[in-house]
Amino acid sequence: MSFVDAINAADLRIRPVVRETWLEYSPALSDLLGGEVSVKLENLQHTGSFKLRGATNKILSLGAASAQTKVITASSGNHGAAVAYALHGVGGQGLIFVPKGASAAKIANIRSLGAEVEFFGHDSAETEAHARAYADQHGYLYVPPYNDPDVVAGQGTVAVELLRQAGRIDNVFVSVGGGGLIGGIAGYLKAVSPGTRIIGCSPVNSCVMARSVEAGRILDLESLDTLSDGTAGGIEADSMTFPLCRDLVDHWVDVSEEEIAEAMRQFIDSHHMLLEGAAGVALAGARKAGPAWTSGRTVILICGANISRSVLGSVL
Repeated sequence: MSFVDAINAADLRIRPVVRETWLEYSPALSDLLGGEVSVKLENLQHTGSFKLRGATNKILSLGAASAQTKVITASSGNHGAAVAYALHGVGGQGLIFVPKGASAAKIANIRSLGAEVEFFGHDSAETEAHARAYADQHGYLYVPPYNDPDVVAGQGTVAVELLRQAGRIDNVFVSVGGGGLIGGIAGYLKAVSPGTRIIGCSPVNSCVMARSVEAGRILDLESLDTLSDGTAGGIEADSMTFPLCRDLVDHWVDVSEEEIAEAMRQFIDSHHMLLEGAAGVALAGARKAGPAWTSGRTVILICGANISRSVLGSVL
């Protein structure tokens, strides 16, 4: 099955569970960037994040076994909540490992959906390695947050919706952590709409994928604290998302913490809805990229809304 076929199949599979989110024209961002700008509102997805797409596709691909299979994953919050939501729907069980210092709001979200939570490590790559080893040791199923073809195909369903909703798109701005979202979107759009340009956006404090693409290999780099906790941390050494990012992303933009915060404030003021730091990264990237990358019809992915009151207060 081709990558495009896998994403189309995922779109059909997840449709009973996953919301088709709105693509909303943004007068404020259009005026600011000088083109026609719309925002894809994955912050209004069930569980408050695009992550539900990949997790649901993975869980539902198990078929009848999904209710009998103990699922293990690692997450800074959003993927864990997505796995918990998908498992709740099929009556399955899950254990979510999260890094120490993960968002309290995101942990509460996971627990409210019925999954167990345990803490391990300080960096997402360290947590992922532990969770994978734990699953192997106990004979459980590990569901990666990004390094899995079913997960990436699920995230790629964003692109299916975009083309249904917008037709022609010239530029898409996407926040990048492990690369599952941008890898799925780029894999689909570059096959179906090759003229669409894909722009990856990262916080300066944690831009592992961008620097790895520059180096031509996955790097082991330190990540500093960032508002974009959903994209922070390292990348697995064999991640299938690396070649997707290396070969299909047209441009990379790094943004500072203040640029992220300012983009978040502007979005809250103009669109009157919540977003998390990772979503602010894509907005800040579009603001920083310049007119060469925002001419024509632009879409910015608002990837999530899960932000704690304390972090929101610091931004405002």
